[in-house]
Amino acid sequence: MALHLLRLLLFTLSVSLTQSSTDWTAKTYIIRVNSSSKPSIFPTHYHWYTAEFADSPAIFHTYDTVFHGFSALLTPSRLSAILHHPSVLAAFEDRRRHLHTTRSPQFIGLRNQRGLWSESDYGSDVIIAVFDTGIWPERRSFSDRNLGPVPKRWRGACQIGVKFSTSNCNRKIIGARFFVKGHEAAAGSGLGGIASAGINETVEFKSPRDADGHGTHTASTAAGRYAYRANMEGYAAGIAKGVAPKARLAIYKVCWKNAGCFDSDILAAFDAAANDGVDVISISIGGSDGISSPYYLDPIAIGSYGCVSRGIFVSSSAGNDGPSGMSVTNLAPWLTTVGAGTIDRNFPADVILSDGRNFSGVSLYAGKPLNGKMYPLVYPGKSGLLAASLCLDNSLDGNQVRGKIVICDRGSSPRVAKGLVVKKAGGIGMILANGASHGEGLVGDAHLIPACAVGSSAGNQIKAYLASKPTAKATIKFGGTVVGTKPAPVVASFSGRGPNVLNSVILKPDLIAPGVNILAAWTDAVGPTSLDSDNRKSEFNILSGTSMACPHVSGAAALLKSAHPDWSPAVIRSAMMTTASLKDNSMNPMMDEASKKAATPYDYGAGHLNLELAMDPGLVYDLTNDDYVSFLCAIEYGPNTIQVITRSRVNCPMTKPLPENLNYPSIVALFPTAGVTSQMFFRLVTNVGEASAVYRVRVDPPKGVKVSVKPRKLVFSEINRRLGYYVNVTVDSKDLVLGDSGAVFGSLSWVDGKRVVRSPIVVTKTDPL
Repeated sequence: MALHLLRLLLFTLSVSLTQSSTDWTAKTYIIRVNSSSKPSIFPTHYHWYTAEFADSPAIFHTYDTVFHGFSALLTPSRLSAILHHPSVLAAFEDRRRHLHTTRSPQFIGLRNQRGLWSESDYGSDVIIAVFDTGIWPERRSFSDRNLGPVPKRWRGACQIGVKFSTSNCNRKIIGARFFVKGHEAAAGSGLGGIASAGINETVEFKSPRDADGHGTHTASTAAGRYAYRANMEGYAAGIAKGVAPKARLAIYKVCWKNAGCFDSDILAAFDAAANDGVDVISISIGGSDGISSPYYLDPIAIGSYGCVSRGIFVSSSAGNDGPSGMSVTNLAPWLTTVGAGTIDRNFPADVILSDGRNFSGVSLYAGKPLNGKMYPLVYPGKSGLLAASLCLDNSLDGNQVRGKIVICDRGSSPRVAKGLVVKKAGGIGMILANGASHGEGLVGDAHLIPACAVGSSAGNQIKAYLASKPTAKATIKFGGTVVGTKPAPVVASFSGRGPNVLNSVILKPDLIAPGVNILAAWTDAVGPTSLDSDNRKSEFNILSGTSMACPHVSGAAALLKSAHPDWSPAVIRSAMMTTASLKDNSMNPMMDEASKKAATPYDYGAGHLNLELAMDPGLVYDLTNDDYVSFLCAIEYGPNTIQVITRSRVNCPMTKPLPENLNYPSIVALFPTAGVTSQMFFRLVTNVGEASAVYRVRVDPPKGVKVSVKPRKLVFSEINRRLGYYVNVTVDSKDLVLGDSGAVFGSLSWVDGKRVVRSPIVVTKTDPL
């Protein structure tokens, strides 16, 4: 049914384009083909595609590992003809994706010479693929000193290009590729407003070299070597290291400076990585504005399925569109979706008003301080002009802001860019004030002028003071680096939140990891603010985003894979989820930065990554390819639609499976709005601890909900033994009082006296979608 609707939609689109487009403008599309339909006369699928579907210049990618088909630049009429071909299963327009933009290894439970670092030999020989903006290979974080030979199973390549040669690969960066054909095809068609010239080689390298910095940062977060005396302009000084310092890196540049990342190139990278022999894929990329496509229209979901089905763990970012509900992205159940939390390190700054009041904020400004001198305050937003309140380009009147500290509202433009606008207009400094949508969540930035970010409450109070006293003055005081801050972790306000907009019965995000103010390696191509006018060079930079959280989990997966080579991607995810932490370093329930209230599983999934426990989880929830196919049948995907994702045709059973019975380490129960209702769940756990073990159930039911479990005791006599259990959830809707998030939350744990194997329980009256 879904495939029929897809064909109808694309056919309608193609007819519409044909009728309305007078110049027959071509667009780039990804075409899913039934590979088994290839006539024997053609020696390869490529020969078949070019002979039957599109000419050779039009086809820029062919896929034959995680996906079968091709990408091509097609006119509406050609697309319409292809859609009617019996071998074509689906087609979707190429889209542009966006990046989801130390101390953190210790914060997630890693310790030198013991625990998981010791047991895994720091991830030695595990290969982590990073899909991002490339790499700046000269950094100390990517040294191959004392590393052994490249693993023999590696089949990848070191692709040369502009300012990147084979000598830039080593025993640490064992391979590097770049994928630009989708970008160039889109540029040639004018898609997304990209200049027709394609890659702007004055600001970008047509090679794996990183002109943006994001890829270098995520790669070193996942697997950077020890780098002593690391810092960013004096901030966060110490020893920088990745989560898996001895793991190998394979770089897949799919994102381009100022141009984003195209689906066709991302899918080609998945295809290459699967062939190259990687063990883990880290992809800090996703849709924008919290918008998620069905799995069969999502190349990240499709490509990752092909990799997970081959035993490759895929970690993805949850997106930065929080704290709004249903903002989490990368929702496929075979993906591990990672949200962001804070760590116990901060970069405080204070706004001090002329009436003596002090407001706390954050900043990474490293220039000449104000030394306590007071300057007049000005808020351009009092004029009623939105552009001026946001301090957008050319919006400020120099006569009004010169020599003053300017209050700028957050939003619509990069935070650091607002400071540059203030500087050009003659302003002395900037107070960056959150609006209601950002709440109290703060992110440090390496501003070019004295600047401090403050929360919504502080911003409103400062504006009110200025409104009541036009002669008000202020100064900004910078506090450097503070370690040991409490509480931490706190769920970052920007982190993508549940519920899952595609399938509410699958809780997303899966867990959170450090993603705020993370120090990691940086490119020499741009300064730490990434502004054109920032000519500073910095070996390291401090960034925030779920992009930074994702590689923490990628590195963690590499450590677990090294310590347990037989663990599947689902087992690795399960180990992380069932041992995740729910408390902060004050031993209180983890808080939500945006609301200042207790966070929930919609915010943090199963909790915060805790690698002290994940190495030895006791019981795990495994999933096979058949389990995922059963889930796709359960959500009423037809055989052809499922084949778009799995590459193999399947026949769904006559009795439809229940999607909530996917063997996931979480339980989400959806109930009608009235009456007493029960719902039964089945789960299967595998013993990966001691051969002889007895686990007893412990239930913390959601308020107003009855939860029963059968059996209440699981007795194991051997390792890898699997035992099942049933969970019955009962509610009386008239007595069920839901929280602000529209749900109530609890947990189910299996306890053996040494371990606690915990799964969150979410109950809501109706499907929130």
